[in-house]
Amino acid sequence: MNKLINETRVILIGGSSHAGKSTLAQALAVELGWSYCSTDKLARHPGRPWVGVDGKAIPQHVAEYYREMSVEALFLDVLSHYEKNVLPQVEVIVHSHVSDKSKECVVIEGSALWPKLVTNLVSVPGVKAIWLTASNQLFQSRINRESNFCNVSEDEKYLIQKFIERTLFYNKYMRQEVEDLGFMCIDVESVSTADELVKF
Repeated sequence: MNKLINETRVILIGGSSHAGKSTLAQALAVELGWSYCSTDKLARHPGRPWVGVDGKAIPQHVAEYYREMSVEALFLDVLSHYEKNVLPQVEVIVHSHVSDKSKECVVIEGSALWPKLVTNLVSVPGVKAIWLTASNQLFQSRINRESNFCNVSEDEKYLIQKFIERTLFYNKYMRQEVEDLGFMCIDVESVSTADELVKF
């Protein structure tokens, strides 16, 4: 990661849900003394279809969203959301941090940083980008653990499995786009800790 830093004011970290983007971005921001921003906080979209640490039930509209749409439709819908609702805000943040040297440098992470959507940002002087990927098995394991998959109802398992399938769909096509565009991509399973990623 050190080779990204020279004269850089913005680092973008993309990848699918549960790839480790926030862990890396927060560790990198601390290491560099930069600010941190997650695209998840910029615009609302149906969240993860399981009970979180707050113990609140899955909202009905979230359950219906995952229950009624195909995996491909879920993927296309979230990409549309990213393009319409998130990317314009990311562009403002990036350009403001690049042009105003008095502003703190920033690490921005999120699934909304879809490769083709941020191509113009990656070409801006002072902006670097990296995407994280992993095996299907790692995504499945992380999501199963976070969602408490083994201890929920069959209906909830169905919703979680839909989320997993969308995640794997996203990761597959993201990897292809990153390769086609010649962007940097790291398999998180090739390193053992966030500290190793920071030093990459």
